[in-house]
Amino acid sequence: MELAKTPMTIAPEIIGYLAATLTTASFVPQAILTIKTKDTESLSLGMYSTFTLGVLCWLIYGIYLDDKAIIFANAITLLLAASILFFKIYNVVYKKKA
Repeated sequence: MELAKTPMTIAPEIIGYLAATLTTASFVPQAILTIKTKDTESLSLGMYSTFTLGVLCWLIYGIYLDDKAIIFANAITLLLAASILFFKIYNVVYKKKA
């Protein structure tokens, strides 16, 4: 049986969704710029690879906990980070062939 939500139980949930929204939104400008320009020269392959894997782990963790804020934020961030990582890897492979 679920207890009724009180302001004390709602506040952490609101903070979680706010944190999820802000951290996810922070990737939108970089993703748009990268998709638009395809320029990834100044981006670290190691950082984006590690970050994307970390976000995937957070998503799995959120699914395990059935925490909607964690799932929501990390599913969207994974799409954004993976898009940037895709272009970074593509550019690294393409430039090595040139």
